[in-house]
Amino acid sequence: MSESPEVPASASVPDRRISWPYRFLGWIMRPWIEIRREPTVGIDELVRPGLPVCYVAERYGLSTHLILEQATAEAGLPSPLLPIRGNGGNDLLGKGRAMFALSRRQGFGFGRPRSLSHPESLARLVQQLRDDPDLDVQLVPVSLFVGRAPDREEGWFSVLFSENWGVVGRFRRLLAILLNGRNTLVRFSPPVSLREVLAEGLTPERSVRKIARVLRAHFRRIRTAVIGPDLSHRRTLVDGLLANETVSRVIAEQARKEGIAEPRVRDRARRMAREIAADYSNPVVRSLSFILKPFWNKLYDGIEMHHFDTLRDVAPGHEIIYVPCHRSHIDYLLLSYLLYQHNIVPPHIAAGDNLNLPIVGPILRRGGAFFLRRSFKSNALYSTIFSEYVAMLIDRGVSIEYFIEGGRSRTGRLLPPKGGMLAMTVRGFLRRPRRPVVFQPVYIGYEKLMEARSYQAELSGKAKQKESLLGLLRAFGVLRHRYGKVAVNFGQPIFLSEVLDERAPAWRDHPLDSDEKPGWLNPAVDALGERILVEINRAADVNPIGLLAQALLATPNHAMSESDLLEQLAVSQTLLASSPYSDRVTITQLEPAQIIAYGEKMEVLSRTPHSLGDVIALSADKAVVQRYFRNNLLHLFAAASWIACCFQNNRRMSRAGVVRLGRLLYPFIRNELFLPWTEEQFGERLQATIGTLCDLKLLGFDPDSGQLSRDKGQTDSVFQLRVIAHSLQPAFERYYLAIAILVRNGSGNLSVGELEKLCKLTAQRLTLLHAPTAPEYFDRALFRGFLNRLREAKVLWTTEDGKLAFDERMDGWSRDAKVILGRELRHSIQKMAPATTQPEQEAPKVAAESETE
Repeated sequence: MSESPEVPASASVPDRRISWPYRFLGWIMRPWIEIRREPTVGIDELVRPGLPVCYVAERYGLSTHLILEQATAEAGLPSPLLPIRGNGGNDLLGKGRAMFALSRRQGFGFGRPRSLSHPESLARLVQQLRDDPDLDVQLVPVSLFVGRAPDREEGWFSVLFSENWGVVGRFRRLLAILLNGRNTLVRFSPPVSLREVLAEGLTPERSVRKIARVLRAHFRRIRTAVIGPDLSHRRTLVDGLLANETVSRVIAEQARKEGIAEPRVRDRARRMAREIAADYSNPVVRSLSFILKPFWNKLYDGIEMHHFDTLRDVAPGHEIIYVPCHRSHIDYLLLSYLLYQHNIVPPHIAAGDNLNLPIVGPILRRGGAFFLRRSFKSNALYSTIFSEYVAMLIDRGVSIEYFIEGGRSRTGRLLPPKGGMLAMTVRGFLRRPRRPVVFQPVYIGYEKLMEARSYQAELSGKAKQKESLLGLLRAFGVLRHRYGKVAVNFGQPIFLSEVLDERAPAWRDHPLDSDEKPGWLNPAVDALGERILVEINRAADVNPIGLLAQALLATPNHAMSESDLLEQLAVSQTLLASSPYSDRVTITQLEPAQIIAYGEKMEVLSRTPHSLGDVIALSADKAVVQRYFRNNLLHLFAAASWIACCFQNNRRMSRAGVVRLGRLLYPFIRNELFLPWTEEQFGERLQATIGTLCDLKLLGFDPDSGQLSRDKGQTDSVFQLRVIAHSLQPAFERYYLAIAILVRNGSGNLSVGELEKLCKLTAQRLTLLHAPTAPEYFDRALFRGFLNRLREAKVLWTTEDGKLAFDERMDGWSRDAKVILGRELRHSIQKMAPATTQPEQEAPKVAAESETE
């Protein structure tokens, strides 16, 4: 450390010999201040060694000086309370400090805050650099937030004095430090070389103004990212919405259409706007954070968050649209809470009006929720108001969260995307593209679900219970249980401008009018929705409960010997590790024995002692629910499951044949599971997975003949292949079922609706006659998705009279499906496949490329 304050303050030789008044005040304040510093990196990564450092704060104040002094001391950075020296030893700022602020209060006591358009200190610093061409100074912007997230033990009163947008007085600042100083965030931004800025050749006055303007914009971005945008009063927002040109036009059109006075329609529009709009309140958000901390501790054994740094990097300066998967009502609260705790402002959340309950609705509204009706296509006035409200949020830089699946998944699979909110977001951006929009996919994974019983009831055919205040009060019974751990994984951000560049390269040259609907818009929205779900799947979490469900649900009684289960878990972990799905997938680090112990602890497993080895089974009341957690992982084992399916009824098959059929089937399974690869990439993944299965001795490969083979009989390897195949076997059976019904009825005889109905009825009957399977086995939407892919592949098309037609290629699809389906099941499907107009057709006799056993 330097012995003389005359040496220039640099990153490598910080000096802390500040004057005694600062030392005394710092000593008094230190017990009240606990700093969380960002980024948490070493000194050499925060500033450039060898250059004098000048800190820039957003607002002036004695507390700012003292907090920054403590933060820099803890980080090993140069002191802001010592003069910054030039090459001749002179004080560059002339104030005995190495910092300045962009704004300060006017006067000593109760003056109003004012913003300095070009601080004198900055102008002086610029002039010093112009006088000495060999001198350079690095400006380090520093943002300070006192009491951004008060802890539980600090009391409710502290919430009132936490950080906001207002420039507060000295007394209020003192109270904030006394109440919330132990929750102080200091964020250092990357340094900027003042010499490099001056190299642009502007005049001194213009250089100062530009630097000040850039710094103010930077501080606004940071403050917006940390505490949220500075929102106007809700009433003002509603008035602005009704004054919108598009809304006013629709109000006038509605009045003419209904033959009533325009003020009456305007009053109706105002009620709609108030029904929709959030009433965001920083104190309420802080209060909810205060309440939720003990709530999470009561419910969960831990909340793990991964890949958050990506979001932190892109949040400043961007409009963030959070698009998580939707598994539980907890999703709303959990994501907002985590963002707030990690210094990112919680988003405004699109919530169904079913949650706009007495007492609860106003609280959610002040927490950032805005409500939408489940359907409003036929209501032009409501649709316009809601669309303009979303556009207004985007224009103001307010982050938004919505669930593109439309509702909570009852099966654990991702639901097909609904494009309504996505289309509104894209249109809002295209009309006023002021801030770049980024979609942030989020995967939320649970080990137990609070709604498990209601999901099970709904899947068994019972009607969904409507949300009510009484139902909410009853839900407090969940606090008696523990729900394991929760994983929140942030996927790869999706930049809207890049998506638009792919679909409409000239979009920047043609601003979108409110009523304009270009032909490329809907395909772009559809592609965006699918990409979001793909990225959610690429950030999946593999927890112990999912691995146990995948293994045990593949057996008739949902049970295995402990030794078999240990081996099967090891096989699953090897498959996941050998061919990683993506770099954002997180996998439990527990060993197989620890996974079983964890399942017993969570009361998911039951153990039956036996002299020949203990038997591990899913608890009788847990088996149906565990399908949910198995379905969370289906996409991760898609390649392995396909390969294993090929060897359920075939002992030998060519390696090329496995890959060829897999690539042929891939478009359908990709659509169902939202997989990320092209057909060629999936073929490469199949090759890699075959190699892993051969390494595990589950398959053998003869390089001379190019044949893959499995063991004869019922060996351990055959059993393990059956378990791997089981999770996706129902999907392949659904495909063959649809094809069999089509072929049996003949080309041009069934409409889409008739085929979907027949497929569902036949699947239900198969379930009754054979082993019971998951409810999604006869999900009409999945049949519809498969038929849509057949039409996209031009294998199937619709005639002028609305019937489905096909050619001889359908027979090829039928033949290929037989490769992976057993003879008994094929017979049952053919026998039960209803024929509405045509007698059963005999399938063509084509030699299979596999050797059946």
